[in-house]
Amino acid sequence: MNVEIIEFTETKVAAVEHRGAPEREYESASKLIVWRKANRVPPDRHQTYGVHYDDPRTTPPDQYRVDFCVSWDADVPPNPQGVLSKVLPGGRCARVRHHGSRENVTAALWLCEVWLPHSGEARRDFPLFFHYVNVGPDVTDAEMITDVYLPLL
Repeated sequence: MNVEIIEFTETKVAAVEHRGAPEREYESASKLIVWRKANRVPPDRHQTYGVHYDDPRTTPPDQYRVDFCVSWDADVPPNPQGVLSKVLPGGRCARVRHHGSRENVTAALWLCEVWLPHSGEARRDFPLFFHYVNVGPDVTDAEMITDVYLPLL
């Protein structure tokens, strides 16, 4: 895999916090989709992200956390979907691209468990996050592109 060290630009986002079993992520992501449609925030003009606080392999399902986000420059007003204003911090990141289904993003495991220990780099205090490069109902699993970011010191 090709790892790039990049400078990620601080990005304001509108976010839905998923708390609970990974199998139920779609319920939370659906709230963000409803909010996007109601606020005319199309995926072709706003970046879509996932901030992964926990490893689903080792975290009890009731404690698992991920935020689903969309780039959004304004403050998010109160809304029925529970979408909040958050910020993805800028800074150095290792980035690797994953092609295929987002069900099991193997590039994330490889980046953390294979590349990082041999890289001479150290993690920053922010979780791994994904940029879902292409999203939407017409994107098949085989066509999915996901950039995985590992924040570095």
